[in-house]
Amino acid sequence: MDLNVHMYQMSKAMKTQLYLDNLTMIFNPQALFSDGTEQYRIPAEPKENDYVKIRFRAGRENIDQVFLITNDVRQKMEKISNDRLFDYYEAGMQLDTQRVEYYFEVHCGPLVCYYNATGVADHVDPQYHFWIKPGFSTPSWAKGAVFYQIYVDRFFNGDTSNDVETDEYFYIGEGTEKVEDWNKYPAQMGVREFYGGDIAGVWQKLDYLQDLGVEVIYFNPIFVSPSNHKYDIQDYDYIDPHIGKIVKDEGELLKRSEQGNLMCDPEHPNKNASRYICRVTDKENLEASNQFFADFVEEAHKRGMKVILDGVFNHCGSFNKWLDRECIYEDAPGYEKGAFVSQDSPYRSYFKFWEEIWPYNTYYDGWWGHDTLPKLNYEESDELFQYVMHIARKWVSPPYNVDGWRLDVAADLGHSAEYNHFFWREFRRNVKEANPNAIILAEHYGDPKDWLSGDQWDTVMNYDAFMEPITWFLTGVEKHSDEFRGDMKGNADAFFNSMRHFMTRFNTQSLQIAMNELSNHDHSRFLTRTNSQVGRTNTRGPEAANQGIDKAVFRQAVMIQMTWPGAPTLYYGDEAGLCGWTDPDNRRAYPWGNEDKDLIEYHKVLISLHKECQALKTGSIMFLHGGYNLICYGRFDEKDKVVVIINRDEAEREIHIPVWRLGIKYQSRMARIFRTDREGFFDETQMYVVDNGYIRVNCPGVSGIILKNMEDTAY
Repeated sequence: MDLNVHMYQMSKAMKTQLYLDNLTMIFNPQALFSDGTEQYRIPAEPKENDYVKIRFRAGRENIDQVFLITNDVRQKMEKISNDRLFDYYEAGMQLDTQRVEYYFEVHCGPLVCYYNATGVADHVDPQYHFWIKPGFSTPSWAKGAVFYQIYVDRFFNGDTSNDVETDEYFYIGEGTEKVEDWNKYPAQMGVREFYGGDIAGVWQKLDYLQDLGVEVIYFNPIFVSPSNHKYDIQDYDYIDPHIGKIVKDEGELLKRSEQGNLMCDPEHPNKNASRYICRVTDKENLEASNQFFADFVEEAHKRGMKVILDGVFNHCGSFNKWLDRECIYEDAPGYEKGAFVSQDSPYRSYFKFWEEIWPYNTYYDGWWGHDTLPKLNYEESDELFQYVMHIARKWVSPPYNVDGWRLDVAADLGHSAEYNHFFWREFRRNVKEANPNAIILAEHYGDPKDWLSGDQWDTVMNYDAFMEPITWFLTGVEKHSDEFRGDMKGNADAFFNSMRHFMTRFNTQSLQIAMNELSNHDHSRFLTRTNSQVGRTNTRGPEAANQGIDKAVFRQAVMIQMTWPGAPTLYYGDEAGLCGWTDPDNRRAYPWGNEDKDLIEYHKVLISLHKECQALKTGSIMFLHGGYNLICYGRFDEKDKVVVIINRDEAEREIHIPVWRLGIKYQSRMARIFRTDREGFFDETQMYVVDNGYIRVNCPGVSGIILKNMEDTAY
């Protein structure tokens, strides 16, 4: 998080707190509450022209009146019910097709305050209004679902016959390498290293994933590509046979000269004569791989699991059949000439060329200047646009029936913001027409609000309102392990203020399905971040990523992940204790046979708790208490009230928690259902009686505690 933003939020928070302190002399602003969940917005995802009810909560007999302000129209809310602690107010509005914004104006005697998406405020701030876009809904199956991200080459080798062989083909000037030692650390320039992981391997481990509690598998790219990461797609129509099926294997490996250099065709310096050409252009292999993937998805669906694909539509690879810089497809039967090798190529307009130097033109627009990642030129090629819309529909339709897309660098697509939004509107329309329950989930850094208005993305990978605040609070380390800031480590104000601000960038239906990751293929492993060290594999070496780690802190992070609004997403191997600096070290192979079984069991228990409690998937969230090295929050709906306490401090501490704010009545009981600390993790139950709306809890050093209300007849 930017330091200036942080300081601004801190100053604003102190001003708001002074305002609240003055208000509490007359009434209790901590009783005020509303949000976009189904308890306070009915229906929570209204359709066009629906009538929607908005509810608001206040302390019992504690305010005079409250107004719902909708697009500058003031409507007095009617008190509809009450319980021992609160009064509940309601007002309604007739929707049409347009977006509606609203907030609340609360009166108590001569005092007036406002309530918006951040909570109580002393002034009206339009950027924090609640809002409704009629007709915007997100897939119900994704709300709070447990995702598992798989970097396929590094998960499990289930079929050795499809392995990429050493020197099978050139990639960025050098030959490929078949890694024989599964546990080898990835090289600093490891894009040519292939460990042999494939879809067959994932299939063979479905029992493991199902036992872990995984509900959704998210694959990093699996389309034809020469790299192990496959973000340089070569053919969007087919699954790469090297991770799918090879049923026809002809051709010889590249030969080496006496000097050990790979030999190329002297007439075509970029061209390589390897069996890679046969394997990835042979239609038998391509069709067999697609069928194998369709069978895999069918099996996953039989198990009640979903599958989503990585869509890289901003750029492709220089190997792509449309560009064909490496001349793979130039003489292959059934393929047109690529734009790199022929001015008459039907794909000429798919790319933006800056200078005409034929036959080998390297002056084309590449993403961030990378010539291996040519940027797709949609604005000048309606044919390209229509083709990618076809791809968007193809994979979410029979026979593949995948359950959605994760979109790579989605905000970068196109040459203007206007076109970017046009593209994603059309992408959404095509995907949702083909499969209304498919998810559209984008990679995005920064404010996503412009794309989350109901007509483009469903949600995003949640960096700003999940990964970053948790990383700073628990470790003091930036998500790449590139920076350490002691002022952020244990800073509860920074944590809550960041969450409070960035969560408002989502509407509730987007927040409930946001991809909440601790690690992924672009950032250091969270377990490595617990060492609070700065480093990368090229500066510190891979072994340093394993040193000084703190599993107790990692367990705290997982507890937050499983109890925070959104879809908790495990990066393969995190649950087994895998470490690693940022890319490429974060792409180590899953440690089969060397798993940390205690961590796996820890994940299984917390995933089970998450899945069994609806409040942890779609309930409200409330920040209850904070201090240096301490955060406490609640998740709640009409049935369940859950309290989570994270004590980052090494010392034991007693905290006084206002559980009444969750609706827990006096003399109720709460049970501690789970605890982790330096000694391990435990599920022994301990009971607490609510005393005047509070409970007192002793928290061991570096601990996490989950408490849940017990059903009883308390008043």
